[in-house]
Amino acid sequence: MAGMKKYAAIAAVAVALITAPTVAYAASPGKAAPAARSAHAAARSAHTSALPVVKTAPTARIVAPDEHVKEPGGAEFWLTEEGKHWTTPGDPDPQFRSVVDGNIDRGTPGVSAQIEGTAQGHFTLSGLYYGGKGTASTVTVRTTAGTLHAKLLELAGAPGWGVWYVSTDLPAAGEGFDVKHVVVHDTKGRVYSRLDLI
Repeated sequence: MAGMKKYAAIAAVAVALITAPTVAYAASPGKAAPAARSAHAAARSAHTSALPVVKTAPTARIVAPDEHVKEPGGAEFWLTEEGKHWTTPGDPDPQFRSVVDGNIDRGTPGVSAQIEGTAQGHFTLSGLYYGGKGTASTVTVRTTAGTLHAKLLELAGAPGWGVWYVSTDLPAAGEGFDVKHVVVHDTKGRVYSRLDLI
């Protein structure tokens, strides 16, 4: 009789274990419990915060043919497959520099520069860049009034050329203004092309 009671007690414990409610892990398949999720998120956050931040070099703004881009100083630029078009506050008539008329060799690194000013001392500087290795990233313009950092425009499809532009105001009326050199760097910091004027 004692053996029967012992067997019945063991069977009752087994039934209790089988019918006991499961832990909250089964609340939604494939998802951990809230406590487990927060612990995982904390570990992941600690891991990613320790990773170095990788900075990517800037590249030219890609524009559609005939898409007009207005510079804060009032100049306007647009590109076609034939070349660079623009207007400035001092000359509202459209101007044009060709990239297909044979005057530039897109197979050789080069930069051109146009400098246009108003009577009030506002200058618009712009030009073409072309032929360099790599991807053009930055354009630095050294002038007699200081260093300027230009913006870049290109058509889609890596045509091998683009347009740079920047504007500035003279610090005081009557001062002379000249460009010393224009340097284009690629995304790896190498010289893409360069123009020395002084």
